[in-house]
Amino acid sequence: MPKVDYRLKALVDAPLGDKTNLADLARTAALSGATLIQYRDKTNSTREMIEQARAIGAALAETGVPFVINDRVDVALAVGADGVHLGRDDMDAATARSMMGDATIIGLTVKNEMDAQTTIGSPIDYACIGGVYDTLSKHNPDPPVGLEGFARLRVTLLAAKPDLPVGAIAGINVQRAADVVAAGADGVAVISTIFAALDPAAATRELRAGVDLALREASR
Repeated sequence: MPKVDYRLKALVDAPLGDKTNLADLARTAALSGATLIQYRDKTNSTREMIEQARAIGAALAETGVPFVINDRVDVALAVGADGVHLGRDDMDAATARSMMGDATIIGLTVKNEMDAQTTIGSPIDYACIGGVYDTLSKHNPDPPVGLEGFARLRVTLLAAKPDLPVGAIAGINVQRAADVVAAGADGVAVISTIFAALDPAAATRELRAGVDLALREASR
């Protein structure tokens, strides 16, 4: 059984904190159906990241939903997070695994065939392919891979690691969640679909229900 339930990863992005409390957002998503929470912060100092990550971790402590830190192995270790999500410019997964231990969750971003090949040889617990669609949540210098690109990269990973959970990220709403699951995704990762909604709890429940329905249909 995979270590990670990747049906719905909610990314709590630092800029959201300009309008509301990130820890509260993370807890709301976790209690409403998110199966994995990721804290992403590209701008704040290490000290500020640690303080924020501790607050998020405390808010999630009784939910049972794992919590990973984007990019920063040092922050994840400092706050006792459940794991880390790494990109192509971050610490390699093997080094992260040696530092964090076998029980830690380690995920990788896959944007192209080279990333997919790196993933195949890495000691990871999930991969996330994308961006699949355009997104306003971050600047992405790489063009979207689209559904065909997602499916192609998914096949590459499936051939070598058939039990590896693989998610899809960027520009995903309820309808697109059904599309990426049909293309082979085990789940989705989102920011705006949940946290830009007027009711993040309701948006989380709707998206989780959509993913679950798509997974049931894909398994028939």
